[in-house]
Amino acid sequence: MFKKFTEKENVSGVTQVKSSVIRNIRTELIEKYPGIEEFQDQILPKKESYRLVKCHDKIEILAIGGEPAFFKQRGPFMPTLRLLHKYPTILPWQRVDKGAIRFVLSGANIMCPGLTSPGAELIPAEKDTIVAIMAEGKQHALSIGLMKMSTDDIRSVNKGVGVDNMHYLNDGLWHMKQVK
Repeated sequence: MFKKFTEKENVSGVTQVKSSVIRNIRTELIEKYPGIEEFQDQILPKKESYRLVKCHDKIEILAIGGEPAFFKQRGPFMPTLRLLHKYPTILPWQRVDKGAIRFVLSGANIMCPGLTSPGAELIPAEKDTIVAIMAEGKQHALSIGLMKMSTDDIRSVNKGVGVDNMHYLNDGLWHMKQVK
């Protein structure tokens, strides 16, 4: 999604978000990600400016205090990796083995064998759950993905795409600067 994303070419507009819309977004995010509730005053401060960055391909980025915090493309808002590194408990996670690291960091989707091999760890999750992708031997998440199958299906089928890679380290969103 953000592989060839550049601010100059892809951003089409930035708008200030109204306070009524901010309230709706806050409740939506807390409902979708129960882990945010503990840190809601730090992640979603009430007295901060919220800007919505509209991009090509129906991508929207929510910048809080100028810092990109959440993004979406025709679906629910997802936290950015920068936010996930500050608050690692806000998303459930899946762990891939060492062999999958370089593919995930180049934007590839996470395949089922990379989630079921030794060194990987599959935490129970349903289809369409947004998860952090951790790697064997690494401390921080290297990607945010959307489960394409439930964990039971991943174990039984063990072939094909298990998680869609939505945002990964060193992609365009990772390098995005403060929004003014």
